[in-house]
Amino acid sequence: MLIDSTAMAPDERAEAIREVIWSSVVRVEITHQPDPRLIRTVGAISRIGPLTVCSVRANATTVRRTPALARDDLEPSVFVGLQVTGSSMVVQDAREAVLRPGDLALYDTTRPYTLLNRDGIHQHFFRIPRAELALPERLLDRATAVLFSRRNPLADLTATCLRRIARHQARPASPSGHSLDAAGRPGIELLRALVTARLGDHRTASQTSQETLHLRVLEYVRAHLGDHDLTPARIAAHHHVSLRQLYAVLSRNGVHLGDWVRSQRLERCRAELAALSARHRSIAAVAYRWGFPNAAHFSRTFKHAYGLTPSDWRALHAAGPESPRLQTDTESRPRAEEASG
Repeated sequence: MLIDSTAMAPDERAEAIREVIWSSVVRVEITHQPDPRLIRTVGAISRIGPLTVCSVRANATTVRRTPALARDDLEPSVFVGLQVTGSSMVVQDAREAVLRPGDLALYDTTRPYTLLNRDGIHQHFFRIPRAELALPERLLDRATAVLFSRRNPLADLTATCLRRIARHQARPASPSGHSLDAAGRPGIELLRALVTARLGDHRTASQTSQETLHLRVLEYVRAHLGDHDLTPARIAAHHHVSLRQLYAVLSRNGVHLGDWVRSQRLERCRAELAALSARHRSIAAVAYRWGFPNAAHFSRTFKHAYGLTPSDWRALHAAGPESPRLQTDTESRPRAEEASG
């Protein structure tokens, strides 16, 4: 669902936005400042597996889930707010968390909370059923309105995973039929690890750390695909495990590290070679950027994987989308992508 206040009459914007949020996300009181008739809101709301994702850009707004609204029939859930630009404040359970770009904070729908956005909203919001997060209630109660700073490596890794989900939520499904539904689970697992590492007891934190090791490894690799020194030894050292442990945990989850890294790098190259914005880059430069130092080897590997040479693939996409449906979807996308950063 896409939100765009410019398509609404000024006097109807506040009520229209409230209805969309109430029906699709959560029941809250929304105060628009300074004048509801000047509301500027653009965003996208979608379901990705167990996650409800809401990416929004708006002018100054205060959001309150009052005691009365907190007693509604919404499934008990936890929200995660990921700040994109600017700053905001989350207030719940007599705690306050001030978020800046890249920071995360949690708040619970079963109790009142307030979100202060004096300079406007630019955030991704993720609603997760408490049952899906599967953390002890006492631990969740201690996690609300606590700042998870981008300076924390695990918080940064979790934010990276959630940000990737949000940025792709409004895009059309790929021709191959791939969807993001399966991506919701890793995001939840990383969030569980983040909360337990920060607030849990040693036993709980250690167990969660082991359960999410393969997810953290894969997110780390995704974030460093362009590094030419991305070796198994470096990956193992970063996660404080031996090479044997690294290969064992990935194998248990059906991942062959070398093949997986190569396929991820090829996908990044394929996407960049098809992008009109990357026409000025040579094929060799694109390959090098994503970890292929030898252009001839890259070309052979690419053709083996996709049945076309890199130059043929680029030529195939030189004219841009040809399908009328794809053109329509693309034309409707920019505002949603603007909201998702």
